[in-house]
Amino acid sequence: MNSEQLEKYTSAITLSDMEIFVFPELMYSLVLANIMSPVIWRWRELDCFKKLQGKSRYRKLMRLKQFIIDEFEFNLDLETWGLTSQDKELKRFEKFVSPTDIARSNALFGYHGDKYYFDVDIRRHFGLDKYHNDIIPYWKTETVEAMDAFRLKEGYRTGAGECVSLAVLYVAAAFIICEIPLEDIYMILTPLHSQNFIDTQGGVLTNNRRLVTKTMWFNGTAISNKAQRALRNENVTIVAHSSGYIHCLYEDATIDKELYRRFAGKLDEYLTTDLSLFVFASFLRTCHEHQKFFQVCCDCHGQAQFVKAEVLFHYEHGSNYRVGDKTLCKLLAEVSDEDFVRYQLPGRIRCDELEEFIEKERPDLRRAEGKSALRRFVEPVVGDAEQLVNDLADFLHTEAKLPAPDKNFVPADPVGISVRQSRREIIEHLQQERQSNYTADLAFYAYRDVEHSDWTPFVKAAVERNPVSIQMTGSMSIDEVYGWLEQMRNISIYDGKRLAQPDEVANFQSGDGIEKAILLANVIRERGLEQDLEIIAEGSDVILKGEKEHGFASTKGLDKRFRICAAGAVPVVE
Repeated sequence: MNSEQLEKYTSAITLSDMEIFVFPELMYSLVLANIMSPVIWRWRELDCFKKLQGKSRYRKLMRLKQFIIDEFEFNLDLETWGLTSQDKELKRFEKFVSPTDIARSNALFGYHGDKYYFDVDIRRHFGLDKYHNDIIPYWKTETVEAMDAFRLKEGYRTGAGECVSLAVLYVAAAFIICEIPLEDIYMILTPLHSQNFIDTQGGVLTNNRRLVTKTMWFNGTAISNKAQRALRNENVTIVAHSSGYIHCLYEDATIDKELYRRFAGKLDEYLTTDLSLFVFASFLRTCHEHQKFFQVCCDCHGQAQFVKAEVLFHYEHGSNYRVGDKTLCKLLAEVSDEDFVRYQLPGRIRCDELEEFIEKERPDLRRAEGKSALRRFVEPVVGDAEQLVNDLADFLHTEAKLPAPDKNFVPADPVGISVRQSRREIIEHLQQERQSNYTADLAFYAYRDVEHSDWTPFVKAAVERNPVSIQMTGSMSIDEVYGWLEQMRNISIYDGKRLAQPDEVANFQSGDGIEKAILLANVIRERGLEQDLEIIAEGSDVILKGEKEHGFASTKGLDKRFRICAAGAVPVVE
């Protein structure tokens, strides 16, 4: 490998958010790694999924959502994977992306696309204000094994992962559990978030652990408002798909051009709805400053009664019933008599009259004439009718800021795996594709397969980008570090001939002997000792040779010898 290839292949192992931004093909490589993993395939044997065999993929998807909510936490702890610096990251990637472009597209380097984060001060929001301004988190996208292993970490009762990890998990699980073809799933990355668009039932958006249907997108609840934040406010930096990717900065795109065009259209349909009383009620639910201009009329023994809209929305809290849908009558039954009046409230629009207007005029708020019609209807009551109409128009349609389609679309081999294939058949297929398909080859590095891959990227990543193991052992002598490793569980979080990185061993306090030896080598090397280190793995025995020898027991059955040179040199793997 040349230096640029080596940078990409080591990134496939450490998978920081920054590395995925620079090398977008890594996003799908991790999807394939999770699909190859036995973890999600074991879920298929659980009763909650077995009993759904033969059911629709949409129903399976809804059950998968609850499983992920139950089994995984959203984790954005700054110190899980350690800290780095802006200067270090910019220097590392200057050959690939200019610092100016990174600052325009990455929240930790100056991006302020989302007004919410700009207002709260992003460094303070993420707890970075306690560090020097140059310090940023070294956020990593976790494999499914690392997500599962959070159960071993103090303070966690379930698995965990950050938003990119959860997005990748959803793609792999939707493919394996719900039998949704990869062709129907599009991954959407913004500077501050990662989610997926699944082309089923009019569109389903994944958002961290949850799923958002089109109906939910327009229900006006606090959870839906949070789910909207990224697509409403941020530029989409990458769209990744089984056919390839498109990147906001790169001229070449490998995604199928026609599929990208269709995706943009389907996403636009998902983000757009027609005006109805139900949707207008959802709009008032989220834009509560406009509630004061409306009232609801209901019948009581043949006489009209009226209630203020804001009072009625207040009753929604703690109730199973909602304003604007078929449960409205039941909600009205919960309203106290003293909140009703027997006369039409002045300075307020009756919602039944609004509904008549909508059904008769059907105003299209994406067009000037539709806006004008609604503005004329509300002007007699609403002081700033223009603002209300514009706010409603924004609610009815979100314009996703996708990468421009004027790219150089370079044909690439799509990832041709099917929901009909077994795990073994998929692994064999991807193995055959490695020579011609970059993404498939990188997938085995993300999968941590050291049996069929070059060890150099794995070892280089281990001794250059694992700050947590360094920080945890900072106050220990080398002998104390060895003792600490020896008292840990001697079980890798990865099965077979696959290896964890040092920070995974340190975080989860569990590792095979060869993984522990590499962690110890990382600590020794970081301390600037002028010595080469050699690791010799022979079956069940692993020896780390330096000034002293340290022995470890292994169940990996690996036969390998490699040298880790003094600081600054690339490891030599024999």
